[in-house]
Amino acid sequence: MSLSKPTNILYNLVGAYLQRLYTSPLRTKAITSCIIAALGNVASQKLSGAKQLNEDSVLAFALFGLLFGGPVPHYFYTYIRLLVKNPLGILLIERLIYTPCFQALALYLLAIFEGKPHRVACVQMQRLYLPTLMANLKYLTLFHYINIKYVPPMLRVLMLNLVGFAWVVYLAKKRTKASKDK
Repeated sequence: MSLSKPTNILYNLVGAYLQRLYTSPLRTKAITSCIIAALGNVASQKLSGAKQLNEDSVLAFALFGLLFGGPVPHYFYTYIRLLVKNPLGILLIERLIYTPCFQALALYLLAIFEGKPHRVACVQMQRLYLPTLMANLKYLTLFHYINIKYVPPMLRVLMLNLVGFAWVVYLAKKRTKASKDK
């Protein structure tokens, strides 16, 4: 009997999440992205051995997740299915158009949200953009194809966020390393 309690709790959490996703998908995806991005940044800082958390960085990732990391993919995946039905076509558009633009936006806005001036944000973005984009295309394309082909549309942004957790850890490490090298 006591073994069923964790299962019931998990089912209740998943049920509540799916209910929120159904009733207010944009808000749910934004909040989920905010939490996952912040946790990814904290994990990255802890894994890199930071003595104390860089709260500006955590806040920057949380804000980006809330304002862009949930809403932008939500709208992209909502409207791309109206234009393109073939999963391979969606993948090509996502990888060749959406990803380069979103990656540039992410690198720039993360720096801005950390309080860096425009010039510094641009320099940091230029330094990190190509290596980050190449790593994204190299390592995440298969995950994106699986997401587009097999994951129900309602859960795509959640799956992106879960894969994005590892990506946030990678991105935060790259940004920390670039700041130290500077």
